[in-house]
Amino acid sequence: MAGSEAAWQAANMGVPVVIHEMRPKVETFAHRTGDLAEMVCSNSFRSDDDEQNAVGLLHWEMRAANGLIMHTADKHRLPAGGALAVDRDPFAQDVTQTLRNHPNVTIDYGEISDLPTDGHWIIATGPLTSEGLGQAIAKETGKEALAFFDAIAPIVYYDSIDMSKAWMQSRYDKGDTEEERTAYLNCPMDRDQYEAFIDALLAAEKTEFHEGETAGYFDGCLPIEVMAERGRETLRHGPMKPVGLTNPHQPDVKPWAVVQLRRDNALGTLFNIVGFQTKMKYGAQTSVFKMIPGLENASFARLGGIHRNTFINSPTLLDDQMRLHSRPHIRFAGQITGVEGYVESAAMGLLAGRMAAAEILGQTPPPVPQDSAMGALIHHITGGAEAKTFQPMNVNFGLFRPVEGLKGGRRGRKDRYKAYTDRAKAAWTDWLGHVKAPETA
Repeated sequence: MAGSEAAWQAANMGVPVVIHEMRPKVETFAHRTGDLAEMVCSNSFRSDDDEQNAVGLLHWEMRAANGLIMHTADKHRLPAGGALAVDRDPFAQDVTQTLRNHPNVTIDYGEISDLPTDGHWIIATGPLTSEGLGQAIAKETGKEALAFFDAIAPIVYYDSIDMSKAWMQSRYDKGDTEEERTAYLNCPMDRDQYEAFIDALLAAEKTEFHEGETAGYFDGCLPIEVMAERGRETLRHGPMKPVGLTNPHQPDVKPWAVVQLRRDNALGTLFNIVGFQTKMKYGAQTSVFKMIPGLENASFARLGGIHRNTFINSPTLLDDQMRLHSRPHIRFAGQITGVEGYVESAAMGLLAGRMAAAEILGQTPPPVPQDSAMGALIHHITGGAEAKTFQPMNVNFGLFRPVEGLKGGRRGRKDRYKAYTDRAKAAWTDWLGHVKAPETA
């Protein structure tokens, strides 16, 4: 995501760009193809609300900057209530073809295993940086790369789901169209079913980490077993919460818990289990997940898994232009910098691409405004976060400077979030005016 967006932004500013992509020659645990911007976990860019949600605001800022990732996501959008979900394979293929067709872009398929000594570079290798390059980065920084474990959720074939037990409905019927209001597939559980499911989840055989692996989990993508270990009610108040849903098969019976699945492709043949990232071994997954009503005979297009993600301690290593202090001709962007999520990664790629191109063209744009979502994120990773406890972070309003004169507390939250987004949009629009605008996607 980050590398694709960085290349697009720089190329549109008139700078020749070479994208070095090691796949498919060098594979990873999670990727299936050699396409750029392949989505390996969820197919969701999360909330698209640009007035009450920080990630929705980031969507708005990327669209305003003619971002390739957001433009392509909008083209391949799937019904998902208030979220922006995409058909993952056509999305990645479209991003790849768009960049391949750009006159200023060349794609070189091969691994880079050493830090370059000259030129202008952006390292946007994501959380699955190859071993060779990872070692080169660690050697240059003189420190061990930080790490955390990330998990992916399973995907189910729709025609294997029992719709006499499941139903289609978005939570609180959210959406402007019937398709959006029925974007999620719901599987209800009564109390006994839920308790038995938790028991099986806790007892299931899990993937064990190798000796010496001590990385923690990113809280935004916890395996369901880890959530269950925090308390038997955790899942019922998290991804399995039953609120805002009515089972048409039993309209007078309130489910004790609900498992939701979201469409994963435009054909509607694949659905991923929302929030069900897991580290269970494959055999355990099939038996435990088939305890969910409606999934007793489910066929899985992909089972869940867990992998080790790496990221650098950006607050100590990068300047406010995302350049490596020790080698300022190298910038970092994306998840390797310690942002978490597709959107956040692409956003940092957008900034890195524009900053690198501006430097090459002899431009000196002003600092990214801290009151924008982009600015809040880059400020966090390049100095705002506490280096000793630095961990991956999604964009959120907690990263924003307070707006003076607003009431606090839950009752004032709606006005506060709207004030954040209004201020951010004005600041971001002003900043874009100081950087050469790219051509239309």
